[in-house]
Amino acid sequence: MPILKPLHAGHATAVLAFELANRSYFAASVPDRGDDFFDRFADRYNALLAEQEAGTCAFHVLVAEDGSVLGRFNLVDIEDHTAEVGYRVAQHVVGRGVATAAVRELCQLAAARHGLRTLRAATARRNAASQKVLAKAGFVPVGPAQLDGEQGTWYQRDLVIQPYSPMLPEDRPREEAEVTADHR
Repeated sequence: MPILKPLHAGHATAVLAFELANRSYFAASVPDRGDDFFDRFADRYNALLAEQEAGTCAFHVLVAEDGSVLGRFNLVDIEDHTAEVGYRVAQHVVGRGVATAAVRELCQLAAARHGLRTLRAATARRNAASQKVLAKAGFVPVGPAQLDGEQGTWYQRDLVIQPYSPMLPEDRPREEAEVTADHR
């Protein structure tokens, strides 16, 4: 079963392999990262780790049992209890609910670990698969977006942290409340 893990230095080789193996697939729905991204991958990767250490971003990888990367799921520009979500999954796992499950888990981590209250994500109009993932993960469209010159849509999900609240006798189902009241 794949596991969502915080990005660390040891993931670099697997992340690069993931990006290279899926480059043309990604370019069909989002702007290509360009050759410079791959030529300077080590520098860019180290910069990501520095951003994560500074607390302005939280990067995650979805790791398969064999150690390969199946996806990247990120919280970027963390500020004022808000962040942007970005993600991509390997072509060979598309359509299996992998992205939706990982985005849902990322939302839980965003609230629990990072204290975030609002997540935003933008997707190009041509990226119908990403729009479906966001909708299934509880995001709603909130307005137009521009993505490297392409028309798109901003999506948002408000996160609610539920405080622990013990069940009071009056909140219990009637039979249980009556039994409890009889034993006082």
